[in-house]
Amino acid sequence: MESLIEKLVEAVRQVGDEVVMPYFLKVARQQKDDGSVLTEADIAAQSALQSRLQNIVSAPVLGEEMPPEQQQACWDAGLEALWCVDPIDGTSNFAGGLPYFCISVALLQQGKPSLGVVYAPALNEMFYASAGDGAFLNGMRLPAANYAPSMQDGVGAIDFKRLPKKLAVALATKPPYYSQRNFGASALEWCYLAAGRFDLYLHGGQHLWDYAAGLLILKEAGGQATTMGNDEFWTDACGKCSAVAAGNTQLFEPWQSWIGANE
Repeated sequence: MESLIEKLVEAVRQVGDEVVMPYFLKVARQQKDDGSVLTEADIAAQSALQSRLQNIVSAPVLGEEMPPEQQQACWDAGLEALWCVDPIDGTSNFAGGLPYFCISVALLQQGKPSLGVVYAPALNEMFYASAGDGAFLNGMRLPAANYAPSMQDGVGAIDFKRLPKKLAVALATKPPYYSQRNFGASALEWCYLAAGRFDLYLHGGQHLWDYAAGLLILKEAGGQATTMGNDEFWTDACGKCSAVAAGNTQLFEPWQSWIGANE
């Protein structure tokens, strides 16, 4: 009998390959009220996921492409079990023809993620985790690479545009790491950190659907994360929270300390 994670992996792969990819390089972009990008593929993928996820676990489905009041209603109704979906994370990349985008799905139980899947269909990379059972990429246990021996030797995934000005200036003028990246898809950034492709992570404002699956994958791979204020991630369905993370304790503690000293 298939496990829940196997069923979820297969459902997300189907949506990525059969619903999302036919639109790639062929879809027009629209602008949402908040300035972010939306395409027909986002709507089609969210609809396809809703129907497939209900066949795995019958629970409310909270998706990025829902009005805020509907998202809040799903959160309120999903205390026991809740699906959290980003049908295409990295829509600007997707619409522009860049292959760095993904589908992100998490199952939350009692407000915490128990399953997480992040699929990058253009790259054929499937990241997934079950709470307590480890994290994997295409069947290979994560982390798949060694992390930098020190923060100064590390690569940081940094989203500058959402950071406080003082901290952003400090990072730009006296970075504590060797090199910096930002590719524009938060869920994949969590997974790349889990895989050892990045060493450090900093983001000034993410929604639940940006981090629910990726954060579980990182933690199951042995990484650590908190918000800049050391607050709980799992408190608000529709609000934003910051993220500070690293691939292991050796990197996380000096990284967190440096950020605290430069905020």
